[in-house]
Amino acid sequence: MKLILNIWRQKSAGESGRMVRYDLDKVSEHMSFLEMLDVLNEELILKGEEPVAFDHDCREGICGSCGFVINGIPHGPRRGTTVCQLHMRSFSDGDELFLEPWRAAAFPVQKDLCVDRSAFDRIIQSGGYITAATGGAQDANSILIPKTCSDRAMDAAACIGCGACVAACPNASASLFTGAKISHLRLLPQGQPERFERALKMAAQANEEAFGACSNIGECEAVCPKEIKLEVIAHMNADFIKGAIVYREESSGGGAG
Repeated sequence: MKLILNIWRQKSAGESGRMVRYDLDKVSEHMSFLEMLDVLNEELILKGEEPVAFDHDCREGICGSCGFVINGIPHGPRRGTTVCQLHMRSFSDGDELFLEPWRAAAFPVQKDLCVDRSAFDRIIQSGGYITAATGGAQDANSILIPKTCSDRAMDAAACIGCGACVAACPNASASLFTGAKISHLRLLPQGQPERFERALKMAAQANEEAFGACSNIGECEAVCPKEIKLEVIAHMNADFIKGAIVYREESSGGGAG
């Protein structure tokens, strides 16, 4: 299989970038997309050229490290798939592909296809955890949780924080990511004590990081490799509104009665 690759090359965050064309042959349909880039980089190194920088780690669709835009679609054409799990059999001989990094003010490009996604870390640090002193580990069956709640919590917790939702959103919103991190805790007993405070803090941090607002276009759900549903955004908005009311009443000395 032969491919024409147009790849965004940028030496550093402070320099301008541009698309560079590479012609690559002897691509096997059994390769993953990242393995194909490994082959390209081996050729570039042999020629004395700088290899293409791209993020990766587990290459099993778990860690969320990999990710870039392929022909305008984050993670490429297959739904529910990360770049590392995308195989070259999804393309045809002679295809021309355009590879770009995530495009968002909150995800500055570091080099080539690599972006700084530490804004996600700061959103988690602002409230995506519980602080209850639990002591020793409890027996798994000591806290009864309805299966519907545990299933929905696990679905939300499947988010790997890759950033595809941000890259696909016209507003570069992090609402799907933030909503997923809020939802999986709001559905469990352990997340209840800080439920509304968590929503307020994490939403505020997302805004501080210069992510845009959600306008319910749905592109985020369409490209999410873990197929997180838009309902998590509704959960986040509901808890944010409730939290704002509760803390406004507390600050004014009022009550709910």
